[in-house]
Amino acid sequence: MKWQFKFLFGLVIVFVIDQFIKSIFLDGFRWDGEWLSLILVYNKGVAFSMFSFLDQYLKYLQIILLLVVFGYFYKEKVLFKYPIVSGILFGAALSNIFDRFIHPGVVDYVYYHGWFDFAVFNFADVMIDFSIAMLIIFYYIKDKKEKKSQA
Repeated sequence: MKWQFKFLFGLVIVFVIDQFIKSIFLDGFRWDGEWLSLILVYNKGVAFSMFSFLDQYLKYLQIILLLVVFGYFYKEKVLFKYPIVSGILFGAALSNIFDRFIHPGVVDYVYYHGWFDFAVFNFADVMIDFSIAMLIIFYYIKDKKEKKSQA
């Protein structure tokens, strides 16, 4: 039961923080800087607005994808070995999917426009990137070291 608590802890914390930050922008907060702006944007696609043509079907495809990833994580015991990082990943993904049901798209707000224009993103996007990076480090690098030392 220990891994479930850690998984839910990561999931709930990231989901709540992300939705709280998004509520600030939904309430009208805006800040424009020379190279970074904090603005409300509804992303109807995924990264860089890809697949926005799928419109309302995208959220259901994302739910299916998330269930497939969850099944894979369960089967491969990723959930048991790295429950907090897995919870962070699923909490962030669920927060963005949740947005699609209650807003016109995913609520994004960080816009970098310094030397080049970058996609507008949010806290959940950063947590998805962070958790994937951590899983790569743990799952591939750490596990390979453990397997080497056992051989």
